[in-house]
Amino acid sequence: MTYRTCGNSGLKLPAISLGAWETFGGYRSGEITRECIFRAFNLGIIHFDLSNHYGKEPGRAEVLVGRILREMPRDEIIVSTKAGLTMWPGPLGGGGSRKSMLANLDQSLQRLGLDYVDIFYSERPDPETPLEETLATFDQIVRSGKALYVGLSNYSGKALQDAFELSRQSHRSPIVVQQVPYNLIQRESELELLRTVRDAGTGVIAVSPLAQGLLTGKYLEDFPAESRAVTVWSQEHRDKVTPSLRETIRKLIKIAEARGQTLPQMAIAWVLRRPEICSALIGASDVEQIEENAKALENRKFSNEELQQIDDVLSANQ
Repeated sequence: MTYRTCGNSGLKLPAISLGAWETFGGYRSGEITRECIFRAFNLGIIHFDLSNHYGKEPGRAEVLVGRILREMPRDEIIVSTKAGLTMWPGPLGGGGSRKSMLANLDQSLQRLGLDYVDIFYSERPDPETPLEETLATFDQIVRSGKALYVGLSNYSGKALQDAFELSRQSHRSPIVVQQVPYNLIQRESELELLRTVRDAGTGVIAVSPLAQGLLTGKYLEDFPAESRAVTVWSQEHRDKVTPSLRETIRKLIKIAEARGQTLPQMAIAWVLRRPEICSALIGASDVEQIEENAKALENRKFSNEELQQIDDVLSANQ
């Protein structure tokens, strides 16, 4: 494992992080979750990412994962969680207000069984709350010791720039990291956000580097009965897996094989080629997936010819 400094901060994240979205606390058991988390840690994956609404029911992932993390050396792991999506009915169940963010963080810490998290995120912009209020709440949270760093998730490049400027002008705790979906299929962040973070000094964690399993190749023919595509995805989501997209994935598999990699390994290496990306956040249904993904670090260099081949394949599917 290699570790990358997160933006202009002193925080170092593993090149690969492990998230709990959809799997842990969702359709994977506690025993499998424990095996995955301990195997990840032994591979050097020391960052574990959650949100207060992950799991079935919301919050279950924090309870399940927190129980396992408490068996591990706290000073050698990085734990992150988020708030902002609706957790209970009513006007205070979500959003970015001071009251909602503080209440949701306290509940997350209780579920996790921890005194603090390393990173606390605002999971989405809240149009009904001034950004300045959310940032002031972040500053209060860091000063209280309930989180060491703060970040944003699913914010645009413009919103990130505004947050950076407001934090700097008011001498508040800086936005250290931004989470954004980024993979071979979803490249929108290249247009604005990745340029913005260079100026802001903020690190980027690439969410869903395997496009929720599309870049594993397991959906080339059909959707396996026990896969997330069947157990979690909506029909509308499954309909996006078109014959054209499947053909694109077949071509990407051939490029990966020529590099001596599987497609998941190449996809993760491709994400990490960007200097702005401090970590690729993977999900996993079993230990074997984690072990395979970690091998992406064995070959992270791309020739100009390989990058052009990948761009040509992706352009043909647009």
